[in-house]
Amino acid sequence: MADTHRGNQTSSTEFILLGFGDLPQMEIFLFLLFLLIYIVTVSGNILIIALAVANRHLHTPMYFFLGNLSCLETCYTSTILPRVLASLLTGDKTISISGCITQYYFIGSFAGAECYLLAVMSYDRFLAICKPLHYAVFMNGRFCLQLAAGSWINGFLAMTIVIVLMLQLSSCGPNEIDHFYCESTEILNLYCSDTNQIELVITFLAAIFTLPSFVLTVASYVCIITIILRIPSTTGRQKAFSTCSSHLIVVTIFYGTIMILYMLPKTNTLRALNKVFSVFYTVLTPMANPFIYSLRNTEVKETIGKMSWGRHFPMEGVDLDC
Repeated sequence: MADTHRGNQTSSTEFILLGFGDLPQMEIFLFLLFLLIYIVTVSGNILIIALAVANRHLHTPMYFFLGNLSCLETCYTSTILPRVLASLLTGDKTISISGCITQYYFIGSFAGAECYLLAVMSYDRFLAICKPLHYAVFMNGRFCLQLAAGSWINGFLAMTIVIVLMLQLSSCGPNEIDHFYCESTEILNLYCSDTNQIELVITFLAAIFTLPSFVLTVASYVCIITIILRIPSTTGRQKAFSTCSSHLIVVTIFYGTIMILYMLPKTNTLRALNKVFSVFYTVLTPMANPFIYSLRNTEVKETIGKMSWGRHFPMEGVDLDC
């Protein structure tokens, strides 16, 4: 009966992103807060990219991948926050179905690409610490480019399959998305068609495209920590750990927030909490990454310090020999 009722409803042409509709009195504050976060996020990540390109001492695999991560974080944040800011400023919460699907496509693609890129960076640190004599041979320029390109391609490939299947569905009935961006579960709840098949496909693709990268990341750090603990001197252990501590913090925050977000029961009482963790995952994490890498990385801090004192670094091309 429910399906018949939904099937008789007129097809929707747009969705309504409720966002933080239960806090109308805080819209100005949220606008200013998210605007500041967006400016800091974009500025911080672009600074990391500029440092990696401008300083020839940073033309290494680690900073090549870090530049890719910063570029990805900039794109990821720009997919979400401008729409949130426009909604808070104008009060217009509507978004076309095609616009919502497009946003979902890029959010999912960038998230998938980040999983692979973090795994690649973990593997890079594994080789640097556990196989230092073979590091230069393994992490050559061509291999660096292949790893980076593969990370981006895999993220977009997985989402392309999902979107092709989603476009076969028809939407009708309620058109309200109780979120501040087009989240997959919320979107599927608005379709009249049976979504069980596409939900299984999404689960399967998530397992195929993200589990291997997660396992590789965990395995790399298990090996790294094992090797570090075997170093006899305290100074040696601290030096070895400092080369991967920033990335380990980023990985922990990224996967930690994802696990909490998707392990929360999808109940009405936890919707507000779901939004809070979504803000951590989609907004605060991209902002935190540049600070983590700049504050805990000596080379980055030294480069920023030299630039702040007016030292000139020639704009050289990225060294593809990594």
